[in-house]
Amino acid sequence: MHNPQMPIVFKPKAIAVDIDGTLTNKKRAINCNAVEALRRLRITVVLATGNISCFARAAAKLIGVSDIVICENGGVVRFSYDGDDIVLGDKQKCLKAVEILSKRFKIEFLDFEYRKSEVCVRRTFSIEEARKFLPKDVKIVDTGFAYHIMDANVSKGKALEFIAERIGIDVKDFVAVGDSENDIEMLEVAGFGVAVANADLKLKEVADLVTSKPDGDGVVEVLKFLGLI
Repeated sequence: MHNPQMPIVFKPKAIAVDIDGTLTNKKRAINCNAVEALRRLRITVVLATGNISCFARAAAKLIGVSDIVICENGGVVRFSYDGDDIVLGDKQKCLKAVEILSKRFKIEFLDFEYRKSEVCVRRTFSIEEARKFLPKDVKIVDTGFAYHIMDANVSKGKALEFIAERIGIDVKDFVAVGDSENDIEMLEVAGFGVAVANADLKLKEVADLVTSKPDGDGVVEVLKFLGLI
């Protein structure tokens, strides 16, 4: 974990930023200071979210950043607003896992018909208990807002590598910013990983830098720290 008092030499060519809990607070209100800061950047900004494609694309337009988005925790990526979703995860694996869990837990779906690579459910049961029954080809993560049952081969990190190769940027030239366990792989593959102050302990443990401020204020903090604004 980097000491914010120590100088660092890192000049990112792009940035990947989570939305919920990173650009927004617990009430999902977006931080306008972070929006203003991201709009000022002269590097590519990729939004990376557990949410669905239409939400991510709308957020990108409203914030005023690039149309490149990572959706469904890396299960879906998109390179332009009017382009097509590229599905990287297998939803059928997730549905089979749901059948197993539904025998033991009450399952409440979220955005079921819109998700192309995963299944999202309410946080109405113990995630640790659920993990005991899941097959190895899927995983379940807690974003703090919902549980996501995902193809085990999918992550925001792998999606970021996919995007980096497509746009001709080394993934190590990315700075990645997040707040929860579904951001771990993204921080690990990026050249510089940042956890905002309100982040999960697991994410803070893999981060190169933990900001002193939460959510959007933390995003502004790291952009200043890296000399991007």
